[in-house]
Parts: sequence; C-alpha cells; structure tokens
Amino acid sequence: MIIGILAMIAILIGLDQLFKYWAVLYLQPIGTIPLINGKFHLTYVENFGAAGGILQGKQFLLILVTSVVLAGLFILLILKKFPGRFLPWMVGLVIAGGIGNLLDRIFRGFVVDYLDVCWIHYPVFNFADCCVVVGICVIAVYVLWSERKQEKSKAEPSEGEGE
Repeated sequence: MIIGILAMIAILIGLDQLFKYWAVLYLQPIGTIPLINGKFHLTYVENFGAAGGILQGKQFLLILVTSVVLAGLFILLILKKFPGRFLPWMVGLVIAGGIGNLLDRIFRGFVVDYLDVCWIHYPVFNFADCCVVVGICVIAVYVLWSERKQEKSKAEPSEGEGE
C-alpha cells in the first residue's frame, strides 16, 4: 500500500507543478481568464504568505514549519501509524499538497495561485491547496465519525447484561 501512496504523492506533486508552470507561462502575462464570468476565473497570483495571504513575507518560517509537519506526517505514514486502509491515502493527499507549495516557496520565493472562485470572494488558491484541504476535511470527518461510532458502541449494552 505504501508504494501506491508514494506513487500518488509523486503524481499529485507533478500535476501541481505542471499546473503552476502553465499558470506562470500563459496566465501571468494576461492576469486573468474568466471561465464562468463572475463565478470562476483563472487568475495569476504570487502568494508570499500562507492560506489566504496570512504570514506575508515570512518565507523562512513557512518553509521551516511546513518541512517539520511534512517530515512528521511522512515518518508516521512510513511507520504505518495511521489506522485502516483509507486514512493513509488522505494523509498522502496532505503531504502531496504540502510538498507542492513547499517547492514553490523554496524555488520561487512565493506560491503560485490561480484558481479564483469569484462569487464567494475567497482568496485565489491552487491544486496543492485543494489536496491539503480535501485531505484534512476527509480526515476530520473520518475521525469524528470513528469517535461517534465508538461512543455509540460503548453506550449500547452488550448481550447478556441486564438479564
């Protein structure tokens, strides 16, 4: 399973870098391309901070924190510390997205963002961000669901009790 997860991570990082390369090559010169006018655009942005532009100009801190978190997740993944067959794949999504943006910070000094959901006035983001957010959201739902399931099974009396 770990080979499959590592392959997925490599493929997702490759796609992320390919999309960003396209954005730099074709989108940067023109700025924005409306795909669904007023709803969804491809907009070139150089993000010198983190999610939504926080921590602007703190590249060293962002590189350090991201590297430590990714190293920890990767070690836990290799040591098979995530339960089940599903959760490790979601951790792989988070790792792929984190590495994709880390590469930008290290080699460009900023993260290339290009996905612009105009109608909700959300900051411009990229494919790597999608990987991180989807991975974290699915992990959160999984953890909450698992805890609820455990609480429910503890609350139900086992057979033979109360007779």
